[in-house]
Amino acid sequence: MPVSDSMISGLIDLNRDDEQGLVAQLTRQLRGLIAAGRIERGRALPSSRRLASDLGVSRNTVTYAFEQLAAEGYVAASHGRRPVVTVEGGRIEGGGLAASNARSARPQLSPWACKLKETDWPMSYQAPLKPLRPGHGDFREFPNEVWARCLRRSAVRAARRELGPVNRTRLREALAHYLATSRGVRAAPDQVMILPSAQAALTLIAAVLITPGDGVWVEDPGYPGAAAAFRASGARVTGIRLDEQGMQQMPAMAAPKLVFMTPSHQHPTGRLMSLARRTAFLGSSRPGRTFIVEDDYDGEFHYDSRPVPSLQGLDPHGRVFYVGTFSKAMTSDIRLGYLVVPEALVSTFEIAQRHIGLIASSHIQEALAEFIADGHFLAHLRRMRRLYHLRRDHLVDAMERHLGEVLAAEVPSGGIQLVARLKRGRADQAAVKRLADAGVETRALSSLALGKPRDHGLLLGFAAWRESEISAAVRTMAACF
Repeated sequence: MPVSDSMISGLIDLNRDDEQGLVAQLTRQLRGLIAAGRIERGRALPSSRRLASDLGVSRNTVTYAFEQLAAEGYVAASHGRRPVVTVEGGRIEGGGLAASNARSARPQLSPWACKLKETDWPMSYQAPLKPLRPGHGDFREFPNEVWARCLRRSAVRAARRELGPVNRTRLREALAHYLATSRGVRAAPDQVMILPSAQAALTLIAAVLITPGDGVWVEDPGYPGAAAAFRASGARVTGIRLDEQGMQQMPAMAAPKLVFMTPSHQHPTGRLMSLARRTAFLGSSRPGRTFIVEDDYDGEFHYDSRPVPSLQGLDPHGRVFYVGTFSKAMTSDIRLGYLVVPEALVSTFEIAQRHIGLIASSHIQEALAEFIADGHFLAHLRRMRRLYHLRRDHLVDAMERHLGEVLAAEVPSGGIQLVARLKRGRADQAAVKRLADAGVETRALSSLALGKPRDHGLLLGFAAWRESEISAAVRTMAACF
């Protein structure tokens, strides 16, 4: 990147004992800065008086260097004016420091980074947000004024607060109470860890529990961020097929170190795991040897039935990690998630959290604790459940009218997105591209498979879009098929 005039002298190091002499050294180093693009084409060099003063050399030394650069064609000089660079960095033959040479060298990455590069995560979407992108709630409906008051009060109190714990006590207590009453989670406040995101929780779990070569089961198709986190830590990730209740049990396979699942609203199909299946998974896992990660990413939104208690709340032996996020229920830019850790592992995870640096802003934590304690969070959830329920039904009705011969919607009992199966063919990724060109964003179901795709369809979001926007998007989709 180009640098300012004041920084140029700081990038030059002259050695008075060097046999080359000061003029040759200064010429060579200025040439290198131009070649590397640090001093861009059309830019005037510092005046000879200023550069000489900054470097502690005579003005003649700088003048002679400028003249040499002009003779080589790097700068254009005229009497009474500062020399101007006439070449573009990175396109100069030779020069040693040319940006083209620097770009051609491939950096050596760690095994962790190499494995991350092999994954399709994070998913790449075009900005800004467009209908019917999945995975988002409607930030336009969030009570921003109420949240702003909580933030302001937290900022005022912060001036009087001393340094506190990484995981703020008020928020841990508020979350433990909310999760117990709404999701059946059984945890003391000190088992609740506040993190920058749900993905950070998966990274932390992988760092603490996974030894390279350990087996991990994930849903297939499923959430790609989980497979990415565990593979990057060296795990052998196996995709487990789904049935109507979500992830199937695999008694014939050796028990893994970790099982990742989304039992309350399987990602992406929306299927609900029955109480009997949940109990069976707990019964087949070995305490202390096999752990289960329960991702309840949008468990706040149930429409057609009473919510099934969390898997964590059914576990008497401390085998289940419970992961959640506020980005779906509130707004995506709040950047807070949480992790409920088995009691025996709390101290280890707290050390790991601080060591890795997965620490959420205490200012945001305190504001959120107040937002929950004053009842604003539950009031917002109740309102959004009603709204998202109506939007889900509206999307399903619109698809039946306009796309019934092409797509079959699988209506989820909750959540913020749904799967629409292609009735003819398997070209879901081609359909996604065609829809994106027309202004409708979707996700190909086949892109969420770990290996060879078995399922083909579209993942459609409905929560973030008003009914008029959903109608318009469906009409656009109908014109594309």
